[in-house]
Amino acid sequence: QVQLQESGPGLVQPSQTLSLTCTVSGGSITTKYSVWTWIRRPPGKGLEWMGGIGYDGITYYSPSLKSRTSISRDTSKNQFTLQLSSVTPEDHAVYYCSREVFTYSSGSYYSEGLDYWGKGTLVTVSS
Repeated sequence: QVQLQESGPGLVQPSQTLSLTCTVSGGSITTKYSVWTWIRRPPGKGLEWMGGIGYDGITYYSPSLKSRTSISRDTSKNQFTLQLSSVTPEDHAVYYCSREVFTYSSGSYYSEGLDYWGKGTLVTVSS
């Protein structure tokens, strides 16, 4: 059973950088063909996919957040990290880490969806 756990500060000041870590247990972040993602839900709004890092270390970002987002990993600790710079109150949300799995067939990748999620962590942006 794969488990994911988000960690990081619950309060970030405006214009600062939000940094969250997802610790994975029960599975490796280098397992084919997984993508380890960050998703958030602002209060009263829907889920927003922010980006992810693949089993091979390749990163993917939402176009709307790409200029402020960096996702990295530490394979020795089986962790991956989100950094979101220049935060504003608009970034106030519950942040989730999750795993998306793909199958590879005939030269193409097919998503099987997000199968494991962390419980989420609330981040407030306020001075």
